[in-house]
Amino acid sequence: MFVEESNPMPRPYVICHMMSPLDGRLIVNDWAEATGHSVDELVKIYDGLHEKIGADAWLSGRATGEEFADAVDRPYQATGTAARPIHIANPDAGEFAVIVDKDGRLRWDKSDIEGAHLVVLTGSDVDDAYLAGLTQAGVSYIVSEKDGVDLKNALDLLGTEFGVKRLMLEGGAQTNGHFLKAGLVDEVSLVIFPAIGGKSNTPAIFEGGEDGLAGRARLTFISAEAAGLGSVHLRYRVGRP
Repeated sequence: MFVEESNPMPRPYVICHMMSPLDGRLIVNDWAEATGHSVDELVKIYDGLHEKIGADAWLSGRATGEEFADAVDRPYQATGTAARPIHIANPDAGEFAVIVDKDGRLRWDKSDIEGAHLVVLTGSDVDDAYLAGLTQAGVSYIVSEKDGVDLKNALDLLGTEFGVKRLMLEGGAQTNGHFLKAGLVDEVSLVIFPAIGGKSNTPAIFEGGEDGLAGRARLTFISAEAAGLGSVHLRYRVGRP
């Protein structure tokens, strides 16, 4: 069952959509073999649910962004000033791939990821050469006016300036943890596969540092259904305790 939601806030409705084995480990390559299926087969189930739920943007952190970037730690050679705090390179885009990269470490020579227009969320101390390089590549960006990346303000701008209504959070453990701690996750969508990873010192779906996240969210059950290859798809509404 897929429910409709109302969101009176200017920011998008945020769904944290992830996949894991029974013990919640995040790195798929560490546990996929235990299911008897390939990583590609598992990801196909996960992606199918992504499409079924529907969103006009997805967001990941820098580590995940490295899988799609053209280079890491290779500076742009662009010159000139650049617009701050926001640059919209493609106002007609209908789908967005949002990458959090506060230090501007990833170099993009393309303006999309698999057809979704690229938007970079970055920190206030990035230089104009980096922003000019993004502009020349046709990439949109939002520069934080505070230290680090102001996630709440960035989401507000994605809603008001880019027209994003629903955003699928598909970040790493720390990115997911930051969003949850900031009260910016509205729903958790989790695909649990029949496997146990059990590998020590590997990230879980959410990481909240030494303080943890136990007091940050109250989950309300929405639905559960079989999702293929022995997996179960769980959905929970997220509220504040």
